[in-house]
Amino acid sequence: MMNHPFPPALRLLRWTVHGTFATLLVIALTSLLRHGHGLLAAAGALLGVVYMAGIVIERRLPHFGGRTHLLLGRIWLALITMGWAALALAAPQYIWLAFPLFFAYLHLLPLPIALPGVALLTAAAIAATGWHTRGLTAAQVIGPVVGAVVATLMALVYKALYAESEQRRRLIDDLVRTQDKLVEAEREGARLAERERLAREIHDTLAQGMSSIILLLRAARRDLAHDPGQAEARIGEAERAAQDNLEEARNFVRALAPPALQQSSLVAALRRVSDTALAGTGIQARFEVSGSPLPLPTDYDPVLLRIAQGALGNVSRHSGARHAAVTLTYLDDMVVLDVVDDGRGFDPDRSAHPGAGAGHGTGFGLRAMRDRVGALGGALTVESVPGEGTAIVAALPLPAGRAS
Repeated sequence: MMNHPFPPALRLLRWTVHGTFATLLVIALTSLLRHGHGLLAAAGALLGVVYMAGIVIERRLPHFGGRTHLLLGRIWLALITMGWAALALAAPQYIWLAFPLFFAYLHLLPLPIALPGVALLTAAAIAATGWHTRGLTAAQVIGPVVGAVVATLMALVYKALYAESEQRRRLIDDLVRTQDKLVEAEREGARLAERERLAREIHDTLAQGMSSIILLLRAARRDLAHDPGQAEARIGEAERAAQDNLEEARNFVRALAPPALQQSSLVAALRRVSDTALAGTGIQARFEVSGSPLPLPTDYDPVLLRIAQGALGNVSRHSGARHAAVTLTYLDDMVVLDVVDDGRGFDPDRSAHPGAGAGHGTGFGLRAMRDRVGALGGALTVESVPGEGTAIVAALPLPAGRAS
């Protein structure tokens, strides 16, 4: 069954035309039967069956307005026209069936062909009237002409309404497609954002933890021959780091806070990270707190901890430093985290590596830090000079009412 494309108003107009044809046909058949012309009435009924068959076939066509639809419609119109012409010459009761046929001509034929067709149909109706009456009066000529004009005007209005309906339908289709594209774009953006988040989490947690474990095991191997006690201590530290890394991985999957923050405060977590991240490297680490600690928004603590982990990981791998310092400063309107080393430094404008102690790397660390800080409305500053060390400063604004 065809899903008819017309809106309710246009469907009502179509069925009004069909109803007019059926009404005029019933009137003609009743008149003929009353006057004893049963054969002519049967012929008219056959015309009605052909007309109804065309409507049924049209509603079952799968592609409305396609070439098959138009071809079958025009064949149907030719059969109806020939049947009407024969009946109109046989009985005057059928002449007025030309009126609904005007609409069929204007609907199924291009306008340059439909208008001459309506004119010929009008002339045929007038000629059939003259044939039966053996003469014509003004009323018999004016009647079909007025009917043709009215039908033409109504058909033009019908076409205008249909064109507007089609334009509205295409606009709605375009809007639906645009909405689908926006939804897909949002979905893709969310997917990319999630990939970026996962990359940051892996870089700042699992990768940094594995790096610390490797450094501890290398130090234990060096100490194994001449200082087994120190090597055992290094292996214990590596085991604890592996356990922490395992907890990081499990909580990462569960999207929980870093395990270092689950059992302690930010200050304690930063102190622990400062002590363990550089273990086995020979770099002396120092952690300090400046100002009066105060509760921070819940999403500040993990960001500051991840930045400290990433920066200290860079120090351990790339800086060649002897000393590193981590400072957490509470100011009136912001909280600031500094990670400073006295290593080889680098040129921030030329080096691809992102963090403290940069020299060689993937270039992802600094971008991840900037993304984390920027998402909270803060700023990340990297200061470094070759041969003079590196400083990373992350500043996050304190919400109103939290300043001490």
